Amino acid sequence: MEIESFRALLTEQGQALLAELREFRADQELALATRLRREYSAELVRAAFEQARLRQRAEAKFGADAWSMYFTQNGVEQATRRSVAEWRAGRFAALGVKRLADLCCGIGGDAVALARAGIAVLAVDRDELTCEVARANAAALGVAELVEVRCADVADIDTDGFDAVFTDPARRTSRGRVFDPEAYSPPLSWAVEAARRTPFGALKVAPGILHELVPEGAEAEWVSDRGEVKEAVLWFGTAAAEPYRATVLPGPHSLTGGALPDPPVGEVGRYLYEPDGAVIRGRMVAEVVRLTNGRLLDPMIAYVTSDELHPTPYAHAYELTDVLPYNVKKLKALVKERRIGTVVIKKRGASVVPEELRRQLKPSGPNTVTVIIARTGAGPVMMLGQPVGLAM
Repeated sequence: MEIESFRALLTEQGQALLAELREFRADQELALATRLRREYSAELVRAAFEQARLRQRAEAKFGADAWSMYFTQNGVEQATRRSVAEWRAGRFAALGVKRLADLCCGIGGDAVALARAGIAVLAVDRDELTCEVARANAAALGVAELVEVRCADVADIDTDGFDAVFTDPARRTSRGRVFDPEAYSPPLSWAVEAARRTPFGALKVAPGILHELVPEGAEAEWVSDRGEVKEAVLWFGTAAAEPYRATVLPGPHSLTGGALPDPPVGEVGRYLYEPDGAVIRGRMVAEVVRLTNGRLLDPMIAYVTSDELHPTPYAHAYELTDVLPYNVKKLKALVKERRIGTVVIKKRGASVVPEELRRQLKPSGPNTVTVIIARTGAGPVMMLGQPVGLAM
């Protein structure tokens, strides 16, 4: 989208056109566009349809806010999910942060969350269109008085006098994702230095960052939302007692750790726990073992088992009805005998393709089962059961 086309959307005509497109469906586009071009310029109609499509995509991240916001193609993909941005803003507010520099602010999702938490934000990006969008979003969501948007290179920003810096480096290029943190824009080393210039700092990194790359003195946090790991953040100045944190949303629930010894390994019990992805990324499976009074099935597999039920937000619990050596023929017979039509297949440490196995089982019937296949010291096993809270 050209910047002039975007600015046209902010006019009275542009706003009226966007309001007409709020509920449009893809199968209506041709007829609707033909009609609208009789009232509006073709360029304005094109820009409005693009913005409407972006808002539809963004609703999964921003909820109802998406219909008041503005987006770019990259902005929808790279913006922080609202729930995650609000969690981070809350952490900054709890640390006493009043003034923050948001470097590489993108479309302003984090800046809005920070402002809603009462923090004054300097939002910086080097792309002129992106800055226009961030400015429009702050105004649309009622926080313009707390958000100053500046179009500049983040390296030129003087952060003296700020309580904190938050940096979200670009981790994509025209060729796709960037996996080397020094190839981020700006590089990890620069962002770490920037975070250490103020009393508090946070730096967004890829969830798969190697633990060896976590700088000394930093707190590494992995955040998941509804079971999906969304990001990792390196925090500075928090004086965290533990090096790692896993935060599970909604909740929020935060588990800290990273220093426990290797947990025990043993036989499968009545319950199986599948730790949340943020817990696994943060290498805090040992903490889940402790919370559930359990043990691992295998020292290298992130499945925890226990003889008792200990509900925890940091793991999904399953009550097991059958634990057998892995055998497709036996599993197929059980599925048929129990009239199972829906089979949820999970696996770790086993060379099983769930879709292929499901076809072999030919499930049919009104019942549901979860099949968990895992490596153990005694060989691969299949565990049948249900998520806790569901009847078999």
